[in-house]
Amino acid sequence: MNILVLGGGGRENAFCWKLSKSKLVNKIFAVPGNAGTELYAENHNISVNDFKKIKSLVIDKKIKMVLVGPEEPLVRGIHDFFLNDDFLKDVHVIGPQKQGALLEGSKSFAKEFMIRNNIPTAKHLKVHENNINEGNLFLEKLSPPYVLKADGLAAGKGVLIINNLNEAKIELKRMLVDKKFGEASKNVVIEEFLDGIELSCFVLTDGKNYITLPMAKDYKKIGEGDIGLNTGGMGAISPVPFVSKALKNKIDKEIIKPTIKGLYKEKIPFRGFLFIGLIKVKDKPKVIEYNVRMGDPETEVVLPRIKNDFGEILISLVTNKLKFVKMEFSNDSAATIVSVSQGYPEKYEKGKEIKGLEKNTESIIFHCGTIKSSKKVFTNGGRVLAVTSFGKDFKLALSKSYSFIKNIKYEGIYYRKDIGFDL
Repeated sequence: MNILVLGGGGRENAFCWKLSKSKLVNKIFAVPGNAGTELYAENHNISVNDFKKIKSLVIDKKIKMVLVGPEEPLVRGIHDFFLNDDFLKDVHVIGPQKQGALLEGSKSFAKEFMIRNNIPTAKHLKVHENNINEGNLFLEKLSPPYVLKADGLAAGKGVLIINNLNEAKIELKRMLVDKKFGEASKNVVIEEFLDGIELSCFVLTDGKNYITLPMAKDYKKIGEGDIGLNTGGMGAISPVPFVSKALKNKIDKEIIKPTIKGLYKEKIPFRGFLFIGLIKVKDKPKVIEYNVRMGDPETEVVLPRIKNDFGEILISLVTNKLKFVKMEFSNDSAATIVSVSQGYPEKYEKGKEIKGLEKNTESIIFHCGTIKSSKKVFTNGGRVLAVTSFGKDFKLALSKSYSFIKNIKYEGIYYRKDIGFDL
């Protein structure tokens, strides 16, 4: 089978790497891909949102399956586009249809879904321009810090956590009236702040049956000690040391099962990965958010721990055989460290030559934002590389990743040196 991986980050590099090991996959294509996917796939410089050009590629290359990495094409309805096209309707798309993608595309839709299905989450209120006063009153009833979330997609930047009540009210107005995040903050969800430790749970589902993948913990803040601006993710670890068997059972019983049951009961079509962002408050797991795809950089520690043939898993998903899959995971820990461009997550430069990639031994290098030109590799994004290593525990895995990343050189390289500090 020929397969197309949609996206150009570390997650998609990890997908291509894993699919290259499958005995069922003939040829892999990546749109747009990067210098890392090029090692396993044929890259095509097409936007992930250019559905017409993607259609031409799928027909031309006889592609039978499309694995969608990022959320935007899903929210825009790429799965629906395939289903409604006579030439594409038999091509399997891994990723939900537009209705299911609303779980990530609209914070308020996700919250209402959780409330209807008794899934534990933070108290919230959806606010728009005409009921700002109601929003201000709700803020007054909460204890600081105050959480404001743009309802729509804001490239991971639409969440504000504010300690001062007056400042929270000012930011609420900026989001709604001044359109701080554009159309994404036309509606805003105000939430109570949950104090605990976060983790990422991943499920592959056909909308009725599901398999749970290894859990992971990622680190979002740019600064050591979890300070500074939010990023797409600066590192990740799997398995999560504090997830006991009892907590796993709670997550399955109180969160995963009601979520899948809710999708089925409400006739929300969903075939693909569901990422459940969790927070452990004392001993209780609660949902922070849903994403309708795999996380990044979590994919770079989750996929390497899966022993199964990844192509077989995806085929079982589209042929209604998911319930027969027996998952096998490595007992070793995996840890990934992300290197970024100077200035990220704000303004940064591209086009810096990367050296030291050829010195790799045990670690796996996943490219996040890179491009190849004249046999050289250059930076082409905010997050540049993710270096993943294995160890009998997360500390050993981290030490291997740190040992290797020291060999990587490009102008302005930065990475956190404290991943796993809180475990």
